[in-house]
Amino acid sequence: MNHKQNIILFAIIIVTALLAWRMVADTDRARENDGAEHRVQAANSHGRQAEERGGEHEDGAIVQLSSAQISAAGLVIAQAGPARILTTLTLPGEIRFNEDRTAHIVPRVDGIVESVAVDLGQQVKKGQVLATLASPGISELRSNAMAAQKRLALARKVYEREKELWEDRISAEQDYLQALQALQEAEITVQNASQKLRAIGAGDGGGNLNRYELRAPFDGMIVERHLALGESVQANTNVMTLADLSSVWAEIIVSAKDLDTVKVGSTVTVRAAAFESQAQGVVAYVGSLLGEQTRTATARVTLPNPARAWRPGLFVNVAIVAGEAEVPLAVGAQAVQTLEGSQVVFVRHGDGFRATPVETGRTDGKLVEIVSGLDVGTAYVLDGSFVLKSELGKAMADHAH
Repeated sequence: MNHKQNIILFAIIIVTALLAWRMVADTDRARENDGAEHRVQAANSHGRQAEERGGEHEDGAIVQLSSAQISAAGLVIAQAGPARILTTLTLPGEIRFNEDRTAHIVPRVDGIVESVAVDLGQQVKKGQVLATLASPGISELRSNAMAAQKRLALARKVYEREKELWEDRISAEQDYLQALQALQEAEITVQNASQKLRAIGAGDGGGNLNRYELRAPFDGMIVERHLALGESVQANTNVMTLADLSSVWAEIIVSAKDLDTVKVGSTVTVRAAAFESQAQGVVAYVGSLLGEQTRTATARVTLPNPARAWRPGLFVNVAIVAGEAEVPLAVGAQAVQTLEGSQVVFVRHGDGFRATPVETGRTDGKLVEIVSGLDVGTAYVLDGSFVLKSELGKAMADHAH
């Protein structure tokens, strides 16, 4: 009996062990299956995300904006379509003084500089004293003029007396006629002396016979000064240059092949090469001669310069309308943005805007021809595309982090 009990107990232990081992094995297999399933799900999820990212890269990045955000950003939507683009000719040029409003200050007599009243770059008014010279020549002219005035006064008295005597039959007519001739000669002498003083721009001298003042002929700026206190200057020497910078010239270099395009009266746009500034003008002059060395002609545009931004010596580019061209597809120039080295246009896509890569062609500064990337009738962001570019840049930066 004891032997049978032992056998039964041993069998129970073996069966229990087998059942326990079976349960452990089933649990391990279940865990392995669950892990595999999770790995498959993760792989599928990763694949879907990669596909989404890949599709987004291929089709263009999308910026999601609500209606309120679109309104707040001031976005203006337009449709791409055919347009007429102006073809322009761009020529180099340089800003120069308006020579019609530039004066070389030149003394017309020899003298010694007694005072200089202005500095280089100073604004002056018409009639303002620029410098004062002491001149023996002007002293002699003033002395002659004063002496002529005295002789004229005497000749007038003699004439009046002789006239009375002749009318009263006291003196001969010959004496009267001689007095009249002397008066007329004295008047001529005074006129001659006065004209000599006016010719050299000399005033009365304020009681100082040798004082000679140089005055500004118009409002402007002193752009050159070549005299100093005590310096001896000769007549007809350029001692200062005065320029009115309220207007300047843009001189254009025109090659022979472009002379048919650049004509007097043509409207041009002048753009500074050194900074963002532009102005409209009209061609006022086109040279008829070509340079022997350069084989180019010179054209001129007069530009208003109220803010003094156009400085002589500044290099410029001058755009002249050469013609017009019909293009099948164009957008506003402000709609084209550069994103990661590529040109893009933001087009409407559902509730957002997609940065669509485009290939551009001709442009006139207002419109840009679209060679590829858009279709006729595509709704795109005309104004405010820079806001979308900024938002897209922020999103890309956050994704990179």
